[in-house]
Amino acid sequence: MNDELAISVKNLTKMYKLYNSNRDRMLDAFGFGKKKRYREHYALKGVSFDVKKGETVGIIGTNGAGKSTILKIITGVLNPTGGSIELEGRISALLELGAGFNGEYTGIENVYLNGTMMGYTREEMTEKLPTILEFADIGDFVNQPVKTYSSGMFVRLAFAVAINIDPEILVVDEALSVGDVFFQSKCYQKFDEFKKNGKTILFVSHDLSSVSKYCDRVILLNKGQKLAEGKPKEIINLYKKMMAGSDADREAVEFAASRGADVQELVYSRTQNAEAGDGGAAADQDGRITSIHYKDQDPSFWKSHFTINPNLQEYGNRDAVLLDFAVIDEDGRLTNTIEKGTRFTLRSKVLFNEDVENPIFTFTFRTVRGVDVTGTNTMLEDVNVPLAKKGEVYVAQFTQDMDLQGGEYLLSMSCTGYVKGELAAYHRCYDLISVTVVSSKNTVGYYDMNSVTTVKKVN
Repeated sequence: MNDELAISVKNLTKMYKLYNSNRDRMLDAFGFGKKKRYREHYALKGVSFDVKKGETVGIIGTNGAGKSTILKIITGVLNPTGGSIELEGRISALLELGAGFNGEYTGIENVYLNGTMMGYTREEMTEKLPTILEFADIGDFVNQPVKTYSSGMFVRLAFAVAINIDPEILVVDEALSVGDVFFQSKCYQKFDEFKKNGKTILFVSHDLSSVSKYCDRVILLNKGQKLAEGKPKEIINLYKKMMAGSDADREAVEFAASRGADVQELVYSRTQNAEAGDGGAAADQDGRITSIHYKDQDPSFWKSHFTINPNLQEYGNRDAVLLDFAVIDEDGRLTNTIEKGTRFTLRSKVLFNEDVENPIFTFTFRTVRGVDVTGTNTMLEDVNVPLAKKGEVYVAQFTQDMDLQGGEYLLSMSCTGYVKGELAAYHRCYDLISVTVVSSKNTVGYYDMNSVTTVKKVN
């Protein structure tokens, strides 16, 4: 392997045998008959890439793309079906935190146990112990069996053990945001420290803001194949196109081919949470439209480009109903991934089942923990519809700057109004979809005030 490389992956393949029944599995295991009793599923198929020493490389892709599989093979958790991996340097992995912990052992005993599993002597772990315990910060609980720990204490100790050794290569799989906000801050500071010290980092995450901020290069996987690799911004934009559907498959293949990738086939299907069946409308017993079904590829429905929350909370008297909605980025794409500092648009399409005076169209962003961050409505914006008549359809459009910090948010929409001075909810949809804000620079709190900052020497 080239002396400049820390990781070299060549034609990596991982195939799983899928059986229809345990009987077929058993017969195949004992070699009875020549009949093929399984289907082949390729989690990875001919993936190749290199990571240079001191480089931070991100791996992104939809669920099932093969991201975690490739990390598990690199760290020795799984064996490949084909291909090869070469590593130069001691490796530490943040995959399934605490997987090697014994619930009957104390925290201290588990520190030594995990250190032994990573190849360290007891003397070496004794030297590292103060740093690990200080980082975990769980007090006297380190002397108690870990089965008595809260989930927060458990992941703090597991993370502290994994991060506070001195590896040349760090492999991270969605493991930075553990514990409370203060511990998360320590985790990210440690990650920054690794990067500044010239460590090699291989990083898998759905947090596109972290990928954009930390990574020198990004690899995009799709259905077990490497689709493309390049600078974070261009690969994240390609990923957004994939998530949006449309002509993304064709564009992605063309992009990958322009980068020299050998892509034989790409089939991408969006996840739909709509009711199965043909396009059309559902109505209540009075004939009023209450919801809309849509075909998977029907371009007339904006919402067909988004994954709707399967646990969506909605209520209202349905005098008006939210038929469709959209999130649109500055390039006019339907996507739930918006880059911080850009203009974006929200749309809601509402059908009125009854005459409604002065309807109010609303949207709200809130955190995954349920804290309302920002939002507005047509009443606050002084955009009024005096009377929406039965059978009419209105589209409310909100265009604004994205100044939220990078991260995941939940978007809610509704149509409300006032009847005889009392607030009436016609149709509210809480936590309708998730929206990802991508940012390479965050400030404190939920939003960025876009400060102009100077420092001058005055003496």
